[in-house]
Amino acid sequence: MTSFPLRAPLLFLVALVTVVIGRATEPANLGVLKNAVRAYVQSGEYERDIAKVTTEADAWLQARARQGGKNLTVLFDVDETLLSNLPEMESIDFGYVPQIWTAWIAKAEAPGLTPACELLRTARRLGYRVIILSGRRERDRPGTEKNLKAVGCGDYDRLILKADDVRVTTGAWKTEQRRKLVAEGCVIVANIGDQESDFAGGMAEKDFKLPSPFYLMK
Repeated sequence: MTSFPLRAPLLFLVALVTVVIGRATEPANLGVLKNAVRAYVQSGEYERDIAKVTTEADAWLQARARQGGKNLTVLFDVDETLLSNLPEMESIDFGYVPQIWTAWIAKAEAPGLTPACELLRTARRLGYRVIILSGRRERDRPGTEKNLKAVGCGDYDRLILKADDVRVTTGAWKTEQRRKLVAEGCVIVANIGDQESDFAGGMAEKDFKLPSPFYLMK
């Protein structure tokens, strides 16, 4: 057995106490992090990473369609999945102002994220039911529908949005909506989104997470 000098366990105890107390180190400067996000997008790496995920999803949808079955369904998120809100986010330096966000949705000018939009169209060609499940509110329906149509994503079976008065987290709400869809007989073969909360609770045969460098949705 290896022996240690007495100071070793004492140093370990000091280190453990330091961790428990929680002496935080200075985080990276927020301005530097924002610039890193901008560089990630401007370099084209962001869209390439999206394309990697959607290519994997495309292969899965092709293979799963050959297996057959009834009520085969593909779920899509909206924000940072089918639509990019980067113009709005950059206009307020990656902040969040509810009134500005609501006005942005109503304008229906968000560009489409091409790889994900192409995946939606592929899903339709393969005969899948396409359901769009978004944490946007019912009051946002007109702008959302108009925007989806404008980017070539208007061919879907249902657009499910949060009621204006719902107060649960988006993750919990989406889990409940997927549970209802399964109870209705939907076989969710793929779930495509950008937030970890898009996949909480499972119920899809496969999940496909797109990169999400902008914000965190619970």
